[in-house]
Amino acid sequence: MARVVEVDDAADPRLADFRDLSRADRRPDRPGGRGLVLAEGTVVVRRLLASPYPPRALLGVARRVDDLAPDLAGIDVPAYVTDADTMAHVVGFHLNRGVLASADRAPAPDLAALLDGARRVAVLEGVNDHENLGALFRNAAALGVDAVIVGPECADPLYRRSVRVSMGHVLRVPFATAGLDEAVTALRAAGFVLAALTPGGDPAALGGLAGRERVALLLGAEGPGLSAEALDRADVRVRIPMSGDVDSLNVATAAAVAFHATGGAR
Repeated sequence: MARVVEVDDAADPRLADFRDLSRADRRPDRPGGRGLVLAEGTVVVRRLLASPYPPRALLGVARRVDDLAPDLAGIDVPAYVTDADTMAHVVGFHLNRGVLASADRAPAPDLAALLDGARRVAVLEGVNDHENLGALFRNAAALGVDAVIVGPECADPLYRRSVRVSMGHVLRVPFATAGLDEAVTALRAAGFVLAALTPGGDPAALGGLAGRERVALLLGAEGPGLSAEALDRADVRVRIPMSGDVDSLNVATAAAVAFHATGGAR
């Protein structure tokens, strides 16, 4: 059972995992920093506790920690309980959701292990907005995507905002970071068809991918989309048929449509 510890001092050093979240240069989940995973709110904390990410501690008001008691029954971590004002002083802002949890990162699988048994994979290039990334992972979890390959120019999927927007589903969808060459080599070796989502693609080709055994969908950033190199490496270029003079969608929305069209929630 988690150890419930009452705290009334915002300067308590035991709360270091949750300190200064509003400071980009200090926050503990920033890439290159301590690299912690932070979950916010009871729903997301519950998903973190059920994930492969090893929990470290919780911080919250009594009511929210009490809500999580069944999930904490078999977990030996400290749960620091305080009032909302003290918590706001620790975090750097008032946290409406009332509870945070910290965890260490789980080791990322290598590409061969990531792709083993997968049928639908998303490959992300330059998706550098944390909210788009979080929404994309939530869509992947909902619509039967087995794994995600994140390019080195993408935002960090485990940044607190991405975790929050994904509703914690980024913690359950397996992912690994790889450059385009490495990703394409691994995908071709595993027998995937590579489909690039682009406004210049074939609107009739997307639905045809639903019958393919293994499909990897290549998705680029808002604005620039996929690079010329990524488009050249794809087996097929596809686009979502749209009405009027709209030629593109938000990347997370486009991903959801493509995930559903090529396999749906199997």
